[in-house]
Amino acid sequence: MGARTVDPHVPSATVTTGGRLHVGFQNLSLARRRIYGGIGVGLEEPRVSLVAEPTTAVEAADPLVETYATRAVEALEVPGVSISVEQRLPRHVGLGSGTQLALSVLEATARVHGLEGAVRERAPAMGRGGRSGVGVATFEEGGFVVDAGHPTNRFTTEPPAEGDWTVPPAVARHELPDDWRFLVVVPEAEPGRCGENEDASMRAVVERADPAVADEIAGVVTRKLLPAAAEGRLEAFGEAITEIGRKNGTWYTDVQGGVFRPPAGALVEGLEACPVLSGVGQSSWGPVVYGVTNRRHAGDARAAAADALDDHALDGRIVVTRAATAGATVTVEGGE
Repeated sequence: MGARTVDPHVPSATVTTGGRLHVGFQNLSLARRRIYGGIGVGLEEPRVSLVAEPTTAVEAADPLVETYATRAVEALEVPGVSISVEQRLPRHVGLGSGTQLALSVLEATARVHGLEGAVRERAPAMGRGGRSGVGVATFEEGGFVVDAGHPTNRFTTEPPAEGDWTVPPAVARHELPDDWRFLVVVPEAEPGRCGENEDASMRAVVERADPAVADEIAGVVTRKLLPAAAEGRLEAFGEAITEIGRKNGTWYTDVQGGVFRPPAGALVEGLEACPVLSGVGQSSWGPVVYGVTNRRHAGDARAAAADALDDHALDGRIVVTRAATAGATVTVEGGE
């Protein structure tokens, strides 16, 4: 499908968007009709920000950005683009850096050529949205998201060929209360799994995932998580994401060395002792660990995170942020 023309004379476009937390999947068993089904939250911070200018070739200093820019140029059928990254999300830590970067490149490339990115439609061409649809949904609108997953008979232990899928739609999205705060702890540790390593790990998990765990998660999602998100009940929301994270972890125990991967498990244990945190978990493959609290207790949560890092002789970054209330911000400048 062709892109819709917006303005054919834009010399520069800036796209900025926040990372995301991935609480877990609703199902990883081949015994159920739908597989995956991501659960997550878009964040205001940390962020990725980049600037694009139209050119007749692909120009980018970073090889990954160049790869995404090349894909964007091909998908949009435009001559070229120059991409400069101003802010970066840490890569492979559980904040969705790949999806947010890829979609930002796509959107910026489209805008400088007077087109719309149509990121949901084109995410597969960028290699994104093959499992979870959370990152695409939060790029579009932010918020708390649950997606529909994919038909199991299409994915089995192998996903379809790259680009041969549609991004799963969000079956629920809620803006979370403004006074909620997400504690994000990024320890300096080995990065999480990605690429072929991640694919191999997911195959191993899917081949032996217990469907009973999926049934338990379904009950938590429908009877606790979704009502809590819709009604803004922090304690119930925190309890639900903690439970879902732990149940997901039972699927990954063999491939990541426990319900949580080291050193995330030690940090989760330390943060669970903090009374102001209503829920704690590991985002995606980690090592990012997160918690949820309210604005009044944000300082106490930050202090607890610092203590947890110190207790395990870890350096790291601590961010306290709101859930995103909107999707990516796009600014176009210099048009005729």
